[in-house]
Amino acid sequence: MGIRRLNHAVLNVRDVTRSVQFYTDVLGFRVVQRRQNAAFLRATESDNDHDLGLFQARGSGAERPSGVGLYHLAWSVGTLPELADFAQRLAVADALVGSSDHGVSKSLYGKDPDGLEFEISWFVPRDRVTEEMSTPTIGRLDIAAEILRWGADLAGAP
Repeated sequence: MGIRRLNHAVLNVRDVTRSVQFYTDVLGFRVVQRRQNAAFLRATESDNDHDLGLFQARGSGAERPSGVGLYHLAWSVGTLPELADFAQRLAVADALVGSSDHGVSKSLYGKDPDGLEFEISWFVPRDRVTEEMSTPTIGRLDIAAEILRWGADLAGAP
């Protein structure tokens, strides 16, 4: 039981449009969702929801805007009980800073001793994702209810 793999990285950038152009033109990423101040990209050979998130940093017009750099890394776990276990472990360590239900994923947010943020997620198996779930949302996460809905043994998407 534990972390399976890195799922995605999120970067705060000076100019989202410029960064999208770089990652698509130079590295071959595809845009899977675009917002005014954010973009989510998928690597060419990936079937992941997204591999890279880009967010416009605050003060982006300044010479050195605040917050440019890594925002967070996201790791995935195999089952919802594993996610629940990490929620408990993070809470005991006073490192749990949030949680959310994104429809296709169920996420915990934590900070390490240096204040670096990370995400731990369980992903709904791809063959069970409905069109409704594919619409980007951020809701309240109830892990116990999700275990009742999906079961304790259902392996999440890789």
